[in-house]
This record gives sequence, structure tokens and C-alpha cells, in this order.
Amino acid sequence: MKAPFIPDLGIIYPEKPDARMVELVEVREINIDENYPFLDKSFKFKFVNLLLYLGIYTAAFFLCVTLYGIKIEGRKNLWKHRKILKNGAMTVSNHMHRWDFIFVALAVRFRRLFFPAFKDNLKGPDAGWIRHAGGIPVPDDIRAMRAFNSAFDEINKKKIWIHAFPESARFNYFVPIRPFKKGVFTMAHRYNLPIIPVAMSYRKAGFPFTLLNKIRVKKGGKELPLITIRVGEPIFFDKNLGRKESVQKIRKECHDEVTRLAGITDNPYPAQGD
Repeated sequence: MKAPFIPDLGIIYPEKPDARMVELVEVREINIDENYPFLDKSFKFKFVNLLLYLGIYTAAFFLCVTLYGIKIEGRKNLWKHRKILKNGAMTVSNHMHRWDFIFVALAVRFRRLFFPAFKDNLKGPDAGWIRHAGGIPVPDDIRAMRAFNSAFDEINKKKIWIHAFPESARFNYFVPIRPFKKGVFTMAHRYNLPIIPVAMSYRKAGFPFTLLNKIRVKKGGKELPLITIRVGEPIFFDKNLGRKESVQKIRKECHDEVTRLAGITDNPYPAQGD
């Protein structure tokens, strides 16, 4: 596997690997309490969710290939383990682009995904996209957390896949793999889900993307790299260990595998992010 291309975009990243890099613009107020519809069962939601995923597999796919040169590798790992994965799974990936959830959805193809989301993001302009794509806000209140857990209980019963960004915050075009929060792995352990590591890395732009980059620069933007998505083999919980030890072990295994899939040989961050 080739070493990842390191883009030089002049971005200054926060010192804390889980700090919010993208400033939140609040456009609405929202109350995330125990009465919030964490799992929206309305006809409107189901209809818009269907249209959104149709858009991901058509228009968004075209845009991802055209704008970012998306290249997907490792889908054979999903096919090889299809009998196990039909009962549900969790995908985990690095968090490096505003569209990275779309990248993952394209990588696992024709599967809906629900995912834990920052509740504050539902105050921003992307709230509609986040909710209708399957985003479920993580609350602070204990009673609301019970409702949050009940929503994922139902999702798991329906054998719908779950996605998580264990790095927590998004660092645009960041290369190293940052520490992973254990909460998503605790969730996966609760449902005994196999975890599929997905890594997004970068390639130097060649023709015809060099022409697109020239247009970006003329408009005041920056030259962007191309993006490669690699899907790894499922990783399973060690049933010989207790919950705490099993979660710690699989977090380390997933962090190591995402790092390897990204082509990184000397990652500066540990797996533990709590």
C-alpha cells in the first residue's frame, strides 16, 4: 500500500485532537430532551430519507467522482462476509471532510446508515441533511439518553447499519488518525455488532483534476487532493473478555486498522481518546 499523499492546504489544526475545528453557525434553537423524536417514524422522514439516499447513489456519486476523484477499494470484504453482515454492522472511519458520510455510504453501497451526531449540529444550516441522512443527536440529559438508546435499540432490531466517527470532531484533510472515543465501541458491544473499519486518504491530483484545481485557485480556493476510500475486513468482539476489556481491545484493533488502511506507518496518536 502506498504512503498517503499529504496535502498542504495551509490549514491550522487545533492542538486538541477532538476540538471543534469548524465553527458552528447557529440558525435555529432546538431542545433535545426525552420527548425529542430521536427515531423519526413519520412518512415525511421516510420519504425524504429515501430521496436523499437515491441522490447519494446518483447525483452525489457523480459529484464525488468529478470533484474529488473518489476511488473505492475493498468492497470485496463486504461481499465475503455478507452472511454475517446481513444481521447488522457498524462502520467506523476517520472524520476529514464535510461529505465524508456520503463517502462511507458510497463505499458500503445500497445500505442505509444511522449515526450518532453532535446535538449542536442540529442548530446549524446542515440540520435537515444530518437528520434525514440518519443522524441521531447525542443528548446530555440522562432521561434523554434513555430515549437515544431506545432509538438505536430499534435500529439494531431492524438490522440497519450504524456508522460512527470515533475521532468525534472533523479535521478537514487531516492525515493522521486521531484517538478514538470509546462510546461508539460500547454501543457496538451492546448489540454485538461486527465493526467495519473504513479509511479515507489522499492522492495527488492528476489530469483532468489539475484543470479543476486551476479553476478553484482562480476563484480564490485551494488545490485539493483526490480521495481514496478503503474498506477493511470486519473486526469482531473477543467473547472471552469482559465488556470493558473487549471494548478497549476492539478500539485498539480498529484504530490500528484504519491507520493501516490509510497507508500511515508512523501515526502520532494512540488509540485511546478518553
